[in-house]
Amino acid sequence: MSRSKNMQSIDVECSSCDGTGLYSGMAERDGLAVVCHRCDGSGKQTLKFIPFTGRRTATGVRRVIEVNPGMMLSPDIIGNAGLPYEEWDRGPGFPPGSEVREFCCPAEWYQSADYARKPRWDECAGPGRTFARCEHYDKRGACWKRFDRESK
Repeated sequence: MSRSKNMQSIDVECSSCDGTGLYSGMAERDGLAVVCHRCDGSGKQTLKFIPFTGRRTATGVRRVIEVNPGMMLSPDIIGNAGLPYEEWDRGPGFPPGSEVREFCCPAEWYQSADYARKPRWDECAGPGRTFARCEHYDKRGACWKRFDRESK
């Protein structure tokens, strides 16, 4: 059956005007409102969706990484980082060592992957500096070894 044949819709309260049909933003003052452009003043939006029946198989995906820290990557570049698609699909998650360690430091990776695990070492680059400008960035292998020791 075609996915589009499973399409359903439901009317929901407009998220821009909270269902009033009117919008007052920073330019509308002292009791002035404009007709909401999102719902044309109706107060409702129609949400179209396909009901979730389970995660579908992705085609053409060979490897999966937890996050991309903002660089051009491909399975051929990252080597054994991440997980083969089939392993990721089985779950339960990403084991230590599956990070893209060759191209980023632990702070750079965990800023996106799991902020609570991001190292806050005194010698890391401070606010307003890019990770690549950290004086230790070229020695990030040592940073990963320290991260592994301290994460046990």
